[in-house]
Amino acid sequence: MTFNGNWKIDRNDNYEKFMEKMGINMVKRKLAAHDNLKITIEQTGDKFLVKESSNFRTVDIDFTLGVTFEYSLADGTELTGAWTMEGDVLKGVFTRKDNGKQLITTRVLEGDELVQSYNYEGVDAKRIFKRG
Repeated sequence: MTFNGNWKIDRNDNYEKFMEKMGINMVKRKLAAHDNLKITIEQTGDKFLVKESSNFRTVDIDFTLGVTFEYSLADGTELTGAWTMEGDVLKGVFTRKDNGKQLITTRVLEGDELVQSYNYEGVDAKRIFKRG
């Protein structure tokens, strides 16, 4: 299973409620819902290079499966955690540095779409990407 490729945001499901639960203010939530996010994923064995490009920032995320690293969300929320593979699912378990609460993110290929799911304090959301 390869996640390699260029992915462009197509639609969101419950994303605003998720951002609200994360403590992101209304103005940033409205902007983020229309961020035109593009993700480029390059996987070589257990190593990943993910480039996230949106209207607000471009960031390169370099990680190895199972190795803890630090990451900042677009709103500045700092996290620490790691990605692992569970079958065909890329799963990230991250802890917020500010409050110690857990954010779980998964990426899975469903047909021609990359589905990125989030769970934070019982709120689930999805961002669905198309190749592009």
